[in-house]
Amino acid sequence: MTAALTDGEFTVLGLLVERPRHGYELERVIEERGVREWTSLGFSSIYYVLDKLAKRGLIEGTGAPASGRSRAVFRATDAGRALCGAATREALAARAPLRSRVLIAMANSPVLPDADVAAALALRLEALREQLKEVAATRSAQEPLPASAAAIFDYSEAMLAADLAWTETTLAAFTEEGTMDKYDVKKAHRALYAPSAKDFTVVEVPELRYIAVDGHGDPNTSSAYAEAVETLYGVAYTLKFASRNTLGRDFVVAPLEGLWRADDPAAFTKRNKGSWSWTMMIGQPEWITGAMVRDAVETAARKRGNPTLADVRLLTLAEGACVQIMHVGSYDDEAPVLDRLHREYMPANGFTFNGDHHEIYLSDPRRTAPAKLKTVLRQPVRPVG
Repeated sequence: MTAALTDGEFTVLGLLVERPRHGYELERVIEERGVREWTSLGFSSIYYVLDKLAKRGLIEGTGAPASGRSRAVFRATDAGRALCGAATREALAARAPLRSRVLIAMANSPVLPDADVAAALALRLEALREQLKEVAATRSAQEPLPASAAAIFDYSEAMLAADLAWTETTLAAFTEEGTMDKYDVKKAHRALYAPSAKDFTVVEVPELRYIAVDGHGDPNTSSAYAEAVETLYGVAYTLKFASRNTLGRDFVVAPLEGLWRADDPAAFTKRNKGSWSWTMMIGQPEWITGAMVRDAVETAARKRGNPTLADVRLLTLAEGACVQIMHVGSYDDEAPVLDRLHREYMPANGFTFNGDHHEIYLSDPRRTAPAKLKTVLRQPVRPVG
């Protein structure tokens, strides 16, 4: 029944059920009772709402003399009283929906630096404190209040206090996070993630941990590939927050990496993507355990039932000796670099293949021009013979 009335209509109809009023009196009562703290009913919209209610037969003019539109007096009809009563009973019993825009903002907060999130939350905290003071002052000016009006102020103050407490707690967490030492695999193993873009270099890659999903097919067209990447990021951020909140150990979510394999290594230089098999991965600190990964997968599954979550595994990889180079440019322009690695550098230095072709994606392709994409190209090798 409540759906038959907007919040503005419901508010105005209730005030007219209380007693007949004209527009300016409605505005005064709305202002005095602090109605605008919990509705979006503006003065300019009061007459629009009155017209809508009158056209539906829920209110009517009293027929009293009027000195203009501002003094036209309206009262609720029998139909209006009945609908207001039914809507009131339903609204009192209904669970309040959680649709605060700040929840969407928190979901999107990983796109911002922690300092920016903390600064915005600090502004929110200041605004909430001011709003709570204003509501308290409005209430104080009207004391003593009837029980129904007191309950409205109680609710408004309780909601603001709860929002204020949540904002304080969240701000503290982000402020603490900003000062907490974070593990960053790119800094801990700088040589592995910042190679030369001019020359091939040989590095020794130690044992590292990843969360991983396996698949097959062209990454540009395979839905399984897109789902794997989305799933890995969801689990990676779940692990990050779980580690920070339960262990007090934070880390920067590592870049996406991929192991690529094919029956014929020439499939990479020829860009025969349909024949590629892959393992997409995101690096994890050494303290992340298999149990933590399982818990993160279960948490992510409760939020979104993605079937690919069942394929997430904790992978320990020890590649040892590798040849790598930084490729700057489109992924499709890697072929000449790989051809030079396979046909020139490796034979000239007595190396042969010793594992899957490995790529590390340091740029976000959604925000970076193809010509500026940075990708580490790595090949595990061993001496020939």
